[in-house]
Amino acid sequence: MLIAVTSDTHYGDKTDNLPSLLLEELRRRKPELILHAGDVTSSELLEVLEGMAPTIAVRGNADYLKLPKEEIVDAGDFRIGLIHGHQFFSLNAQFLTLKALDMGVDVLVFGHTHRFYHDSYFLHGQRVVLLNPGSPTFPRMDSAGFVFLEVSGENIRVERIKLW
Repeated sequence: MLIAVTSDTHYGDKTDNLPSLLLEELRRRKPELILHAGDVTSSELLEVLEGMAPTIAVRGNADYLKLPKEEIVDAGDFRIGLIHGHQFFSLNAQFLTLKALDMGVDVLVFGHTHRFYHDSYFLHGQRVVLLNPGSPTFPRMDSAGFVFLEVSGENIRVERIKLW
């Protein structure tokens, strides 16, 4: 299963341009699911994404859309948690790993920092993958981009797509 993961697009509040390079890559690769980790800021962008694949989004600190604070998605043998991350005092690996265990997920997708992050941790005998796709429109000390997450059985592969 191919899943596109993005965050912090800020369409409508910081930019009036849809992230065209992101949309082109989504049209080309045709993911089965799109996850947006918050700060969507536009129902128009959600409609565009929904037109490409089923889309699940959570509310970020800049969102005024009626979105949930967190979601859990089953993908293959993995449970994926989706949050924005602004709820935490610190987005360090310890807090995020504990949140993943609290949610009962194998992968925790988060945003808010506008920077790519990917690592795995073992805690209480369980492996947790932490993933921040970064921002395709407003990166902070990073390249603009997003992620394709490929789930196949017990295997998971993260492919970072840099847009510029």
